[in-house]
Amino acid sequence: MASMSRAALVSGAFVELADALVGEYDVLDLLRTLVDQCVVLLDASAAGILLADSHGNLQVLASTSEESHIVDVLQREAGAGPCVDAYRSGNVVTLSDIEAEEARYPDFRVAALSQGFHSVHAIPLRFRPRTIGSLSLFRREKGVLSDEDAIIGQALADVATISLLHERAARESATVNEQLQRALNSRVFIEQAKGVIAERNSINMDEAFIRLREHARSHQEPMHTSAANVIDSRIII
Repeated sequence: MASMSRAALVSGAFVELADALVGEYDVLDLLRTLVDQCVVLLDASAAGILLADSHGNLQVLASTSEESHIVDVLQREAGAGPCVDAYRSGNVVTLSDIEAEEARYPDFRVAALSQGFHSVHAIPLRFRPRTIGSLSLFRREKGVLSDEDAIIGQALADVATISLLHERAARESATVNEQLQRALNSRVFIEQAKGVIAERNSINMDEAFIRLREHARSHQEPMHTSAANVIDSRIII
């Protein structure tokens, strides 16, 4: 492959990944784009991604083939394998000859060889101290990736990692903002209800708040619900 052609393919891969991030992007689409590009660009026969859920349990999120999917599922279920170790350690794990790994990864060895894979390069999906999964590059030949392929593979993994962390942060931020808005809305109801109670009973606002809170507690309902009922004259406090 000519160097300019390789450069164009690499550039195109990053453009495609960037396109997958536009708007409310689909995480699964992003990950499938990543593994597909790994097989196109690198000396890899198949690729797969294990991603940790909120409890730290690995799940198979994307695979380029049924064979790589089977091997990744086995690693996840057994809790052992180079891709699991890449996630746990945060370091690249390379097996140049899977057949020679009977002592270290007996179950993985059997599964990988049965699917025709003889070497694997596992890259952690890591950004700074945080690791969220791993990218598996399976090969049908023995040996290791070239230095250039390893660098490109790491760059693709880094782009996916940063994108996934950004998506999670945005989702968490949206949840926090929603909770904050609910709190602000509730506060408006409560202030209005305090005014109604204070005027009706000729008491100050602090005493009105105490009465509103006592009513909410005695009826085992959120205070903003009691406040809304006061405002709508459904209850009198």
